[in-house]
Amino acid sequence: MMRPSTSRPWHEYRTSQLTEARIRGGLEYWQRHAETLRRAGTEYGVPEEIMVATIGVETNYGEITGGNNVMDALVTLAFAYPPRAERFRSELEHYLLLTREMKRDPLSLKGSYAGALGVPQFLPSSYRRHAVDFDNDGRRDLWTHSDAIGSIGNYYKAYGWQPGEPVMAALERRPERADDEFALLLARGLKPHTTVAAVRRVGMIAAEPVADDALVSIFGADDTAGVRYWIGFNNFYVITRYNRSVNYALAVYELAQILRRARPG
Repeated sequence: MMRPSTSRPWHEYRTSQLTEARIRGGLEYWQRHAETLRRAGTEYGVPEEIMVATIGVETNYGEITGGNNVMDALVTLAFAYPPRAERFRSELEHYLLLTREMKRDPLSLKGSYAGALGVPQFLPSSYRRHAVDFDNDGRRDLWTHSDAIGSIGNYYKAYGWQPGEPVMAALERRPERADDEFALLLARGLKPHTTVAAVRRVGMIAAEPVADDALVSIFGADDTAGVRYWIGFNNFYVITRYNRSVNYALAVYELAQILRRARPG
């Protein structure tokens, strides 16, 4: 909890996530669940590759969903981890309500060390709010891939995913720059709050054409040659609602782009 893998420098985290096995597994997963992904993409407006990459980064396509007793994990975090106790007391309450709704023994479910559940690793509150019965069998079962895929699409849509809109773009720094103003923009967080024109005025230009009035944020991550910077659009911010780490969102987006380029047809 105190040292998550996403806290490592970006270049280290990237190496751990964007492996050949992860890419190959993503293409196989996409092929195996092509119809479900197509239907979820149509219904929720979220690109298929984003849903595949999210599952890939979260659980290696459902292979690693966690072996911790969820009740134990949530009780420990709720009452023996003061930095996040309030949050996890709420999650414990949601978990008890969830297992009652599911008609499951709360002592029986396994998940992550933080109490995340199933293929998409939803916390109990997200499970109750965003899980869907995508295969219409009368259950919202996030250990099944159909419900997991539909639920991820529903989650991103609920947080404001904009179909067909960009996610992020690399920034290049000009020799003339206003460091103080740039630092202020950088400090304002990941929710889009400024325009591309304003970013250009502080000495940064996008590496690809972007409308001057596009609403964006600025963020950076440690690379081998120093800090790299990007602009993030609304859809990048939405990915960070799944996991608030910049590294996580970068990994999901880059894996998604690799899978999209590599997928036949």
